[in-house]
Amino acid sequence: MHLAFSSTIELAAAFAARKISAVEALDAHLAQIDTHNQAINAVVILDREGARERAKEADAALARGDALGPLHGVPFTLKDMHETVGMRTTVGFPSFADYVARQDSPVVARLKAAGGVLAGKTNVATMLGDWQSDNPLFGRTGNPWNLDRTAGGSSGGAAAAVATGMTPFEIGTDMQDSIRLPASFCGVYGLKPTEHRISLAGAFPDPGGAARSVRLMSCLGPLARTVEDLALIYQIIAGPDGADTDLAPVPVESMPRLDVKSLRIAFASSFPGFPVAGEISAAVENLAAQLKQAGATVQEAVLPKLDLHDDLEQGGELIGMMLEAAQPEAPEQPTPLSRWFEALARRDRSILAWDRFFETCDALLCPVAMCTAFAHCEPGTQIEVDGKQQNYWMLPAYGAVFNYSSHPALSLPCGQDRDGLPIGLQLVGKRWSESRLLGIAKAIEPLTGGFRRPPNY
Repeated sequence: MHLAFSSTIELAAAFAARKISAVEALDAHLAQIDTHNQAINAVVILDREGARERAKEADAALARGDALGPLHGVPFTLKDMHETVGMRTTVGFPSFADYVARQDSPVVARLKAAGGVLAGKTNVATMLGDWQSDNPLFGRTGNPWNLDRTAGGSSGGAAAAVATGMTPFEIGTDMQDSIRLPASFCGVYGLKPTEHRISLAGAFPDPGGAARSVRLMSCLGPLARTVEDLALIYQIIAGPDGADTDLAPVPVESMPRLDVKSLRIAFASSFPGFPVAGEISAAVENLAAQLKQAGATVQEAVLPKLDLHDDLEQGGELIGMMLEAAQPEAPEQPTPLSRWFEALARRDRSILAWDRFFETCDALLCPVAMCTAFAHCEPGTQIEVDGKQQNYWMLPAYGAVFNYSSHPALSLPCGQDRDGLPIGLQLVGKRWSESRLLGIAKAIEPLTGGFRRPPNY
């Protein structure tokens, strides 16, 4: 076993069989961090000694014959936005530089209860507000495939850490493609679940105990190098938790084993008016052709009759209203409550239109983003896509459509472009169908090749 690149499931099985110890696994991942992190800057907060003590406790529990959780002894890192006891949570913002929560968020508590050994935190965009992971506290994260390119954001440190064997899995947040875009840029898997599937409680530093304002469109979800790991972590952290009252009591099911021949896949190589690199469109069409040849029912998507640009604008307006509500001082002209209800009604129409779309297929195959990893730049700089300058703010468009509609979506690696950078494609499914969506991703993995290690790691 190459411990740093073993999957979460492989590590847990090796512990249970007493082939390796938790301390050995932790040391392997710390060695990977020590070797590569200075160049990449993915892990920005490291609790080396605390993690070692927790790993020793896991080994002692195994020696006593105590019951093992599904993550018993597995080391992991977390995006620097989860509230954690004994470890800073900064979201890359100077005002939170020394903030340490008094309790773990529900998601962190579940990972620890499952036996996971938290080792550190990974880099983010300042206040999670960009598609590059760069902030005044820790600087920027490079892409492991090319350090001159971004790892994406706001979960860029998480994606880069998973891709380079610094951690077997991560938990990101996704309000506008912030899990799926960096996952695609770094060549790993990332899942955005249905809205209200995973607790948002404690998913942002909150020193003053203010009312939680972000209650729509944002989701927590796992990043990993295998579909099986995504499914395992998703099952551990999903479902009602007694803290986030928005969570739906929908059963969290195991990932099914599916035959490609049973699948109904719709594909769209682009969305109307959305820019996309030709190599990404070609990757969508090539995978669709392979699926059809393998026996799946494949058809070009007839997308809902929606103005997707308007959906993006409406989604941005909802985010703006939520952020306005979070300000300590009310604006001189606050948004009328009637406008909030109008925005929700507009969103309902889009949600229902996509619900009807998924009555005719199991999943939609489409791009994750308009391009592969781009060169580090100032936010707002135009991005070149196939020789044309495109609006920076369209980077997350293909993913943000499904934040607005609330449907589950995952990014899966599917080869490289001419520059050797990973291409990620997006699978989108029915609401509450995460387990089946994961099963579809697993069924088509032989056609995509799955995760590939970046060169020199």
